[in-house]
Amino acid sequence: MATPEDKVYAKTITDEMESSAKARGTGIAKRSPEYIAQKIDEGKAVIAVMPDGTWVGFCYIETWEGEYVANSGLIVAPEFRKSGVAKSIKHRIFQLSREKYPDAKIFGLTTGLAVMKINSDLGYEPVTYSELTQDEKFWAGCKSCVNYDILMSKERKNCLCTAMLYDPKDHYEPKETKEHFEEKSPVYERLLKSKQSKFLKRLKGSEATKDRTSNRKLRMLLFNILH
Repeated sequence: MATPEDKVYAKTITDEMESSAKARGTGIAKRSPEYIAQKIDEGKAVIAVMPDGTWVGFCYIETWEGEYVANSGLIVAPEFRKSGVAKSIKHRIFQLSREKYPDAKIFGLTTGLAVMKINSDLGYEPVTYSELTQDEKFWAGCKSCVNYDILMSKERKNCLCTAMLYDPKDHYEPKETKEHFEEKSPVYERLLKSKQSKFLKRLKGSEATKDRTSNRKLRMLLFNILH
């Protein structure tokens, strides 16, 4: 768990969050170093650091309506990616969330199969957007995402992200969801590609005729995501 001494990494963390989002061609909720420092002071963050002081990775806890928890801002320094550290951080922040909010539903939105697999290992299940928090502050965080117009056009009922939820009162054991994900992984991959393709086709439809310039920009952004 991050301690007050780790606030020295706050600027490094937010810079890497922004840089990583730009590289992926996606948007994120804007975080400031002060906000990250606040999460550390509240005991709601997990950090990975090398013995020599090199920052490795980070994640923090958000709460909504007193009933929902999100493990947000997961980021790993480029030189430490694909080493398993993201999975370790995700497991630790999940554990911390369960300790601090044992009755809360833990949820997340993701477009990545790797994150879906980690979530499945923890007992998350894919759900509809209606099962997530409806707190306006949460959805406001999507405004900086390149797909925000799509989200709003679907009345926040669907988007390119897949919603996943861990409900402590009604959930499968991690082993079961892990085995299910491994069995259905090719299906999930096809579903993600199909969802992206359908949204792309809709952008070429009637709305594109009404506002060609706006939708041309959206198509280019979606092209960057898909490739």
